[in-house]
Amino acid sequence: MRLTAEVTTAATSLLARYKTVRQATRQLCSPLSPEDMMVQSCPEASPVKWHLAHTSWFFETFVLREFAAGYQPFHPEFHWLFNSYYNSLGEMPEKKLRASFSRPPLDAILAYRAHVDAAMSARMQHPLEDEAARRIALGLEHEQQHQELIATDIKHALFTNPLHPPYLEVTTQQKSETIAPPMDWVDFAPGLTEIGLTLDPASTDTFAFDNETPRHPVYLAPYRLATRLVTCAEYLAFIEQNGYHRPELWLAEGWTTMRAEGWQAPLYWRRDNTTNSGWSIYTMNGFRSLDDLSETPVCHLSFFEADAYARWAGQRLPTEFEWEHAATSQLGLLRKEVDSRPALLTYPNPDSLARPGVLPATTANLLETGRLHPAAATALSGLQQMFGDVWEWTASGYTGYPGYKPLPGALGEYNGKFMSSQVVLRGGSCVTPATHIRATYRNFFGPATRWQFSGLRLAEDGSN
Repeated sequence: MRLTAEVTTAATSLLARYKTVRQATRQLCSPLSPEDMMVQSCPEASPVKWHLAHTSWFFETFVLREFAAGYQPFHPEFHWLFNSYYNSLGEMPEKKLRASFSRPPLDAILAYRAHVDAAMSARMQHPLEDEAARRIALGLEHEQQHQELIATDIKHALFTNPLHPPYLEVTTQQKSETIAPPMDWVDFAPGLTEIGLTLDPASTDTFAFDNETPRHPVYLAPYRLATRLVTCAEYLAFIEQNGYHRPELWLAEGWTTMRAEGWQAPLYWRRDNTTNSGWSIYTMNGFRSLDDLSETPVCHLSFFEADAYARWAGQRLPTEFEWEHAATSQLGLLRKEVDSRPALLTYPNPDSLARPGVLPATTANLLETGRLHPAAATALSGLQQMFGDVWEWTASGYTGYPGYKPLPGALGEYNGKFMSSQVVLRGGSCVTPATHIRATYRNFFGPATRWQFSGLRLAEDGSN
């Protein structure tokens, strides 16, 4: 490969992004003790220590072993020990056993990260094969996914602790004076539209996951989308009107799951007679009264709960295609605003996690704001909260687009193998990195999943 100014500039930019993303992962872990990093409190979650190791394993396995001549793996057992679900690469421990990995100790995991970082830095000092550059870009997006998982997993771990310690201590927590504006509606009459995207296979400058491709036509009947997310106060009304005891509101599987699990409210809600509302909510800063959070978007809902609420409200959930069409057609300006706000793209904001109450001027409540909790909508007109705050459940099952082809080899297991019994969510959450989300991004979880920052936006059929 000939060394050109373009090649060296691209390599330098990729290395800078690599260092920034890797540093952000460590910064997320800075409030945690080694004991915190060992906890695996639910089947969906993983210990933070495992996330630190697995994200390094990804670069070692898919980049260094194949594209760094003479690379020496840090430890011969790590190749299978920190494999997550890539069956074509060999065996792996059961996920439920990850909390038993007291050995290797944390200092060994940090040494593993340093070993991989040094090798990756050395490799990126030289021209990269196109495939290597694409894999590094994928690895960085993968690590950002795990940054979000670190936040969701440690929140659940600390909540299950009988002491309910916060992720970050906040000395003063004042009730927000922001009142969510009345829910309004935006009408769309799109007809035939284009969904997803098609990447140039020769390009190494752009990135999307394979499940966002290819771009394809979809017919959308007229529909209406709520201008903001459903709030905690609105969801409380659903609870108080016996929403969890009315089978006509629930899908059959949802009703069975809800009763079997004993759900009476969203995850992290706890009855509290000392509050006016009768509830408190556990946040990354500890328990807060629902009275203080009533105007913020309800989160930690399953798809079944979101769907039941929508039926109770006389509406429905949007399809993922309606959501994407609305996001791209109404919020094309978001990208322009993001591009004009360097603070949103500076990852991480050095003070954002240390001072969670300090909110830089951003267009969306994502990880960099430091809130680590959904924020109330403002009185602005038009669609709000399309990006950040909570992942929005859609009415769409997770399948491949027409013409979808997974990546070749083991990387083909990244998305395609999960296209069964999953539901699509859109828009990102308050713990999603700002440089990670886009209008075509498709998240997916099982319909009973509640430990993610997931909520809902209402939709309804429009008029022709």
